[in-house]
Amino acid sequence: MRLEARSRTKSLAWSNPVSWWWGMLTLVSGANIAAWVLMYRQLHEYAGNSASAFSMDLMLALSAAYGEYAGNSAKVSGIDVMLVLCAAYVFGCAFRSFLPRADVQRICLFDTWLSSVAVGRSVATVAEVCFAAQWAMILFQLGTVSDAETAVNAAWVIVPLILVAECFSWYAVVTTNYFYNAIENSLWAVAFFIVGIGLGRLLPEFDGAIRVILVGSVVGIAVYLAFLMTVDVPMYLKRWRADVAGGNRGLRPLEGLRDVSTRWVVTHDISEWKEEIVWMSLYFSAAVWASLGLCVFYGFEGRIFG
Repeated sequence: MRLEARSRTKSLAWSNPVSWWWGMLTLVSGANIAAWVLMYRQLHEYAGNSASAFSMDLMLALSAAYGEYAGNSAKVSGIDVMLVLCAAYVFGCAFRSFLPRADVQRICLFDTWLSSVAVGRSVATVAEVCFAAQWAMILFQLGTVSDAETAVNAAWVIVPLILVAECFSWYAVVTTNYFYNAIENSLWAVAFFIVGIGLGRLLPEFDGAIRVILVGSVVGIAVYLAFLMTVDVPMYLKRWRADVAGGNRGLRPLEGLRDVSTRWVVTHDISEWKEEIVWMSLYFSAAVWASLGLCVFYGFEGRIFG
């Protein structure tokens, strides 16, 4: 039976600060979707008029991961792949904005099966792996053009690291053990530290606008790493210690698998959302803008390097 919190499920009144937060998330997500649609039209037209040979070389190099290409079959360009990866992230984050939830706590804003952790975590997993793949493609592209082996090696490491992080995330939400959330986010920190190293290696290879973009990306990653290490990971460790001190032993994996599919608690209490609001607001705005920016950068690589 799904656990319901009827005493806390009054309508989401606009006098409630949670309503304003949710309204902001939906507004930003709607704008992000519109931006992706506009970008798709522009980049797809550009790619169709001047397909990049480098993009095809990149896709051939990644064929082991995405499947082999027949010699005369229809080919998929790199920008097509990047657009799909970006769409998965933009629309995945929009879905999570429209139906916010906190996985381990099983809390959500709206009483629908779409708010279940099983659905939301599945959407998040696909979106986050696609976001990591975008960074991998960018590093591979820049590293190949500049013959920077460090960047190319970094590109191959990122997605496997994030896949491992997703496994820890799933184990955390299934067992309701925050310690594994701390490991998950630590792995994200390691992955983006490697991205930062790869981008840093590329700095001497470029000048002008490209170097400015690279410097901005490194600074953004440094801020992200600082947030993870000073806010996000400590938050999960604090919750884990509180659970241990309170004797909460969590759920067994099989029990947890049923729980993530059948239990969601609707609450509009700001006290239960306040620690989620900061990271969700940044995640569903700035991170999505980064995904869109990566797509634009990749789409115009022909003009940048041509």
